[in-house]
Amino acid sequence: MKPVRDRIKKDLKILFVGFNPSIRSSETGHHFANPNNRFWKILHEAGLTTRKFQAVEDDLLLDLGYGITNIVSRPTKAADEITKEEYIKGKEILKQKIVSFRPGIVCYVGKGVYQQFSGKKTVPWGIQEEAIIKGTIDFVAPSSSGLVRMKVEEIVEIYKKLSELLQQ
Repeated sequence: MKPVRDRIKKDLKILFVGFNPSIRSSETGHHFANPNNRFWKILHEAGLTTRKFQAVEDDLLLDLGYGITNIVSRPTKAADEITKEEYIKGKEILKQKIVSFRPGIVCYVGKGVYQQFSGKKTVPWGIQEEAIIKGTIDFVAPSSSGLVRMKVEEIVEIYKKLSELLQQ
């Protein structure tokens, strides 16, 4: 299986950070490509995009000032297949990306992503009190995976706060 190329550039408004690519993303070369993943629907309904993008359009997010990466690059069926060693290595690589590319906001797509990155056990939704990398804002949002038990409406409400943050 092949990793999925980051969609990233300097000075993004938001860098979305997922756990790792799905098998479907690996097959297609596009982020959040699993049909059960609600990422594209959530972005649209939260007002972050003017329409619902398809996974094959993930490059277009760069034009909006958004990027996508993952804490671990190895594709798996589920995040629970990621090893402790992969998280340790991925955490260092992610730190380097954030320092290099300087996004305004880093949105962790899943509380577990941020917990792995920060080492914190208890994490609220939304803006974190202190960013891991100075000069950015850390924002924790629910995973968009279809496996998440939260209602999509609840998830969208959290992502709307991200949209509001951009307007400030």
